[in-house]
Amino acid sequence: MELPHDLTDRYQLVAHLARGGMADVYQGYDRLLNRKVAVKILHAQLSGDDAFVKRFRKEAQAAANLTHPNIVGIYDWGQLDTTYFIVMELVEGRSLREVLKSEGTLLPRRAVEIAADVSAALSVAHRAGLVHRDIKPGNILLAPDGTVKVTDFGIARAWDDSQELTKTGAVMGTATYFSPEQAQGSTADERSDVYSVGVVLYEMLAGAPPFRGDNPMAVAYQHVSQAAAAPSTLNPDVPESLDGIVLTAMAKSPDDRYQTAEAMRQDLWAALQGRTPVASTPAAAGFAQAGDDEAATRVMTRAVPPATAPPDQGYRVLEEPPSSNLAFVIGTFVLLITLGVLVYLVFDLLNGTTDTPVEQTVEVPEVVGLSAADAIRLLGQNDLIGIPESVNDDSVEPGIVVRSDPAEGDTVDPNSEVIIYVSEGAALEDVPFLEGLERSAAEEEIINRGFVVGDVQEEPSDDVEEGIVIRQSPSANTAQPPGTVIDLVVSTGPDSVTLDDLSGLTQRDASARLDTLGLTYVFETEFSDTVERGRVIRTDPGPDSELPPEFEVLVVLSDGVEPIPVPPLVGLDEDTARFRVEQAGLVLEVNNSTIEVADPTQVGLVQEQSPTEPATLFPGDIVRVTLGAAPPETTTTTQPPEETTTTTAPPP
Repeated sequence: MELPHDLTDRYQLVAHLARGGMADVYQGYDRLLNRKVAVKILHAQLSGDDAFVKRFRKEAQAAANLTHPNIVGIYDWGQLDTTYFIVMELVEGRSLREVLKSEGTLLPRRAVEIAADVSAALSVAHRAGLVHRDIKPGNILLAPDGTVKVTDFGIARAWDDSQELTKTGAVMGTATYFSPEQAQGSTADERSDVYSVGVVLYEMLAGAPPFRGDNPMAVAYQHVSQAAAAPSTLNPDVPESLDGIVLTAMAKSPDDRYQTAEAMRQDLWAALQGRTPVASTPAAAGFAQAGDDEAATRVMTRAVPPATAPPDQGYRVLEEPPSSNLAFVIGTFVLLITLGVLVYLVFDLLNGTTDTPVEQTVEVPEVVGLSAADAIRLLGQNDLIGIPESVNDDSVEPGIVVRSDPAEGDTVDPNSEVIIYVSEGAALEDVPFLEGLERSAAEEEIINRGFVVGDVQEEPSDDVEEGIVIRQSPSANTAQPPGTVIDLVVSTGPDSVTLDDLSGLTQRDASARLDTLGLTYVFETEFSDTVERGRVIRTDPGPDSELPPEFEVLVVLSDGVEPIPVPPLVGLDEDTARFRVEQAGLVLEVNNSTIEVADPTQVGLVQEQSPTEPATLFPGDIVRVTLGAAPPETTTTTQPPEETTTTTAPPP
């Protein structure tokens, strides 16, 4: 899309800001309200999918009803032909993802401020019955004045609207930041958003997310089955109180987390103000600490202040339990039992009665056809560990297990790893760069790469030759599955105009018509017996010609009837002179008077003509001549004066 570009009469797109999974985001200008805006436009390939369009509209409706300083405002939603767009508040700053990428670890105080503002925004959404479901650094914007804005409610949905936007159990969100229940395909609620905020806060404090892997499935598996180390093990500057907040928010079970975003926000502000938050110790949520092997599995309950409690209430200091001799008693008892078992085994071995223990094995269950989350869960129920590996498979739906290693029915030791190969669908292929190719070559390249030639539109271009590809969609070097439809826009050359028939127009009218068409012109004149002087005879090129802009047109104007050169008549007799004049299209008139001549041979011949050559006349004009006559003294007889005869020649 060439920028600037008018989306409607009201909005103009001026710059491309970002591209997401569903839409492109542009900086725009609202002419009506005279302000900058952000415009999100649904991808063209998704605009024909009713489900995506419905989700896109749902985002606008959901977010438009949320008004809060920490939520990006929605101004408008609209449709222009097959283009769907949302007009939003423009936040002129950076995303948290960009900040973390350029600066790394944030100061604990700033990290807490950001997390508290995000929690405040989520509290408003949760009270409206909406779960964001995709909290991540890329959806947290930081304005130049430090204001935190949460954006992109693209996969948010009402708690009771699970069937309207997604299939039940569909995993939505970003793997690095989504909750264990999202990874397992279970229903997400407000506590899922709390988990995601905890992951984001973890990354701000530790400089890296808690779980990383080669693919999203590997990360999802860690969210479900592995405990995260406390942020302070990666960044010693993180106080223990923040360890407790982060790891409480990231508890595996939703019941062990903060039950509301507001409760988490209150603990964050307590830590920021130097007060003791409820989640004051990392052990409160059962998280791995350096040198603590049992921490990964320990789950402890915690008190959560009610969401309606004011910020300065609902906090308590977790007290140390009173010391006792219980640990010593238990340790002594365990030691005695262990000693007894050892004595029994030694005695049994010496007497040769110890049987070789039978090694227990488990059978690998059938996981082919299950979702990755269900397969991992089933293997866990059979004392096995599922390790997801992504594979390409044209015949199996993405996210479904294709095969396992060991295979179904094989027997293995308990707690063995079973690799489950999860389909990613057909292998992706990079879309070739087609711009600048001839149309036939571009179509051949599309077919050779396993794609499908889609809609081919034609568009005039002053810069690209006729028949050459101007644009393509999807764009080059994006990975797409085989069979993806690729649309082309092909140049028809410079934009052309059709030349009108200017015949019979005056010079002024012809000039105005050519100016309207955007053509240049030059005038010439020629004689015409049929076209009135000053009017157009013809043009070059002729009418209905397709011409490029500013093409020069020759316009021929009539100069009227062509004048006739007067023939020389002096010395000719009357009959010859008359023939010459009539042949030229003129009329001969012989004067009654004569001119006396001394030479007898000049008697009866033309002595004078009017006009004389090289004068010109128009058809039908008169040429007058005077004939020669003998002097009077040579006349012997008196003759009556000869009458002048005038003959009118017909017009040519």
